[in-house]
Amino acid sequence: MSARGIFFEEDDARSAIARLRREGYDAELARERLAGEDDDEDHPWAVVTDAPDLLLELVVDDLDGWFDDEEPAAPALPPLDLPSAPKRIKRPQDDVQ
Repeated sequence: MSARGIFFEEDDARSAIARLRREGYDAELARERLAGEDDDEDHPWAVVTDAPDLLLELVVDDLDGWFDDEEPAAPALPPLDLPSAPKRIKRPQDDVQ
């Protein structure tokens, strides 16, 4: 499941889940915790589903929610192979007498 719809009313979120399940998709309900919100009653509801993004966008538009299209984080790159000491550019000078 990857697509997410956010709703401020639990009834709207549950309606979205029912509609998506009628269409044959899996959908789950969760509370969305927003940064800075201390009161549990103010947290919106998230509907997470495997439905196509277009279908979820239509459902969200009908039920006054919003479509969360946050891109997943980029995969971690392998560590760089860095030298352990400075690179010598000049040859060491011989003792000049």
